[in-house]
Amino acid sequence: MQVVGLTTQQEVYVASKDRKFRINEMLKIVDESLNIPLGEVVETQAYNRYIPLSIDKGFVDKGVIDSLQSIGYNISEDEINIAKVRLLEEAPYPIKTGSDVLIPHFSEVKDLLVKEGPEEGLVLGVIRGTEEMTAEMDEELKDIAPLYENGNITPQNGVPFNFKVKAMHQYPHIGIIGGSGSGKSFGMRVILEELMKLRVPTIVFDPHFEMDFSDSFTDLDEKYTTDFAKAFETFQIGQEVGVNFSDLSTKDLSDLLTAASHLTDSMINAVQSLHQKKDSLLTFKGRLEDLQRAQELGRNRIDRDLKNGAVQGETKEEYHKYLELLDAYGNLPASSVSGIIWRLARLEREGLFSNSIDKVELGIKDRKLVVIQGPIWLLQVFATYVLGTLYRKRRDYKDAQYRQQEGEYFPPFVVATDEAHNFAPKGYDAPANKVIKEIAQEGRKYGTFLILATQRPTLLDETVTAQLNTKFVFRTVRATDIETIKQETDLTSDEAKRLPYLRSGDTFVSSAIFGRTLAVRIRCSKTESPHTENPFEELNKQSEVEDQRLYDAILYSLPINNTNILSKLEEINERSDSILDRNTLESKLDHLVDKGKIGAKDSILGGKVYEEIN
Repeated sequence: MQVVGLTTQQEVYVASKDRKFRINEMLKIVDESLNIPLGEVVETQAYNRYIPLSIDKGFVDKGVIDSLQSIGYNISEDEINIAKVRLLEEAPYPIKTGSDVLIPHFSEVKDLLVKEGPEEGLVLGVIRGTEEMTAEMDEELKDIAPLYENGNITPQNGVPFNFKVKAMHQYPHIGIIGGSGSGKSFGMRVILEELMKLRVPTIVFDPHFEMDFSDSFTDLDEKYTTDFAKAFETFQIGQEVGVNFSDLSTKDLSDLLTAASHLTDSMINAVQSLHQKKDSLLTFKGRLEDLQRAQELGRNRIDRDLKNGAVQGETKEEYHKYLELLDAYGNLPASSVSGIIWRLARLEREGLFSNSIDKVELGIKDRKLVVIQGPIWLLQVFATYVLGTLYRKRRDYKDAQYRQQEGEYFPPFVVATDEAHNFAPKGYDAPANKVIKEIAQEGRKYGTFLILATQRPTLLDETVTAQLNTKFVFRTVRATDIETIKQETDLTSDEAKRLPYLRSGDTFVSSAIFGRTLAVRIRCSKTESPHTENPFEELNKQSEVEDQRLYDAILYSLPINNTNILSKLEEINERSDSILDRNTLESKLDHLVDKGKIGAKDSILGGKVYEEIN
C-alpha cells in the first residue's frame, strides 16, 4: 500500500493492488519526517479492467492516475483499490507521495481507541474498521461485546467501544439521534444496561412502556447475560408514584397545571393568589370550588338571601364563607378560576396526586435505575416536578459542601428519556423545558447528567443540543436533521452522506472524550423490550388462539346441519364468551373447514353437514 496523488495536511489517497480497504479502518503512513502519522479510511473505491479509471474516476483525479502509473500500476489491466484517508491529527505539511502504508498494531492505537477498561466503562459496542486488531488485543477486551447481525448473534470482532463514564464530569450529557428503526432505542437500552452494571443512579422517562429489563435477549449465550432484577424498578404515574400535593410550592403547582394545559397570565395570577403554603389537595380544591360557587351566585344574591333569612344553618355558614372569598379573591376572573379547576381535575383523574415520589427518591439513593412510565403528556407533567425536586436536593447538598456546611447527602444521578424533543422543544415552552435546560447548562458541576434520545434533533432546544458533548448518530434521512447534526458534531461531509444508509445498530459517535468521530456497531443488548414481537406474527398468533377457542366451543355440538343449527347455536353460545347468530356461526364453521380443523359434506336435506374429522 502506498500514498498516491496530491496530498494535503488533512487527507491523502492510498492505493493497493492486493488489498481491499475497509471503511473506517486505521492505517499507518510511513513518513518518518512526520513521525509516522495515523489516518482513517473515509471513502474507498475499487477499479479493474472492466471499470477503468478513465471512465469513472469517482473521487480520483488526474494527479492520482499519473502517480499510479509512475510507481508501476497498469491502470488498464491491474485491479486497483484506492482509499481516501483522513489523518487523525493535522500534519504540519503534506504527506510525502509514495510513502508506504501499513496496518498499525493494536499497541500503536490502543491509547486512541481504549479510553477506559471494561470494568469501569460502558461497554457499548465494537469500533468499526478494527477487525484486524482482534487477535492482538488485551485479553480483558476480548469477547465482551457480542453483536447482532442479520438476525443472528455473532462474536465480537474488533476493538470494543468502552465509553469513559467518569469523563462526563468534564464533558457532560449524551445525545442519541436516529430515525425510526435505526437502532436508537436499542442503543439507549445498551447504555442503560451498562449504567446498571456500574450502579449509576438513573431516572428514565419511558413514554413507550418498553424499558423493562426483566427478559434476557433471545438465544443470547449465558456467559453474556446479566440478571438486572435487583438493579431497576418500574413505576407508573398514578399507580405507584405521583405528586404529594402538600409539598408543592406555588411555582411547582403552576408548572403542573401548565403541563395539563397552557395557563394564561390571569390563570397564573389566580394560582398565585389562591394557593397557600402547605395546602392539601382537598383544601386548595375546596377553596377553588367555593370561590367558583360564590362567583356564580354573586354578592348581591348572597347579601339578599342572608338579609331576608332565605338560608339557615350550614347553608348560612357557607354563604358567609362565600362573602369572605369574594372579599379576598372577588377580582379574579371567573373564567380563570374555572380553567384552573378543569386542569386540576384532569391531573387528579390521572391519579397524579394519589401518591408521592418517595419510591423514586429511595431508588436513586439505592443506586438503582428507576423507570417511570406513562403517556407522554403526563410524563412531561411529572418530570417537571420530580426533576425539579431531585435536582434541587442534589444542588443543595453540593452548595452546602462548597460553603463548608453539612447538608443531607443526595447522590449524583443521570436523567434519560426518549422523545426528548417533547420534553425540551425548540421554539415554545414545555413543562419540563426549564429544568432540563438548567441541568444541561449547570448539571455538570452538581453531578447531574442527561441522556436524551430523539428522532428529530431539529426540534430539540438549541441550548440543550449545544450542551450534549457526546452524540450517538444513527441512521437519519431528513435533510434538515442531517444539517443540524453537521452543525452540532464534527462529522465530515463524507460521513454525513452515509447517514441515510447506515444499518440499524450502526452509529457515528461524536465525542469530546475521544476528540473525534468513531464509527461503532452497538453490541447486542442483554435484555429485550416486551414489544419485540412482530405485529403480523402477533396477528396470526391471536387468530390461532381464537380459532382454537371456537373449535373447543363447537366440538361437542358436532355434527351440525340445517335442521339442528339453531339448537346447536344455543349450546355453543353457552360455552363461548361471544354471542353468535346463525349467519356468523355458519361463516365461522366454513373458516374452520378451510383451516382443516373440521370436515363438511353436502346434506341430502340441503346445505352442509359439519362434522368432526376422524
